Amino acid sequence: MPAPPAPSRAWASPARIWWAVGPALRGSWLAAVALVAGAAFALSHGAGLPTGRTWLLAAAPVLPLAGVAVSYGPRADPLHELAASTPAGGLRLLLTRTVAVLAVCVPLLIAAGALLPPEAGLPGAAAWLLPGLALTVGTLALGSFVGCRAAAATLGGGWLLGSRARCSVRPRAPPPYPSRTPPVRPRRPAAALAGAALLALRRRSFDLLEPR
Repeated sequence: MPAPPAPSRAWASPARIWWAVGPALRGSWLAAVALVAGAAFALSHGAGLPTGRTWLLAAAPVLPLAGVAVSYGPRADPLHELAASTPAGGLRLLLTRTVAVLAVCVPLLIAAGALLPPEAGLPGAAAWLLPGLALTVGTLALGSFVGCRAAAATLGGGWLLGSRARCSVRPRAPPPYPSRTPPVRPRRPAAALAGAALLALRRRSFDLLEPR
């Protein structure tokens, strides 16, 4: 009979996966995602205010950025210098952790949005996915210049300021399209494609230490 695998080998794969998914899934970011979903649910069902979906659609696209920011870089990972020097480091590790962040927050936030009552003039629970994707890709691309934390803070802050401005001037009359089938804005897919192209061009920058 073949000998059983050594304990070190038996635990190598789970430990490697746990390290690869990044600090975001082991820290306070998960609590932040749950807090946003819980706040939207409390506003709609607990306080009876018709702003839960507005809150969720405004905050949800920023959560993947926060997850990326706390998953990659010397401030987030004590082993960042070692990871950046390995074949599995750099952009490959960053993309792995980004996918892990999205795999957690996307189902949770869509499920939370589906439990909220509809609001006149607002799209459905998954309407934040396209702007969230564009912001995430933009964060990765801009992060190749200034670091993921600075990029996430810049783009996330700009999105929140823009969302606040749009909410303050939102007309009372419903838009001319059904609330659950809004038209796709071409700027968002174009921004995501441009960010992906820039990220491909700048992929070698992640082989070095983050500038910040």
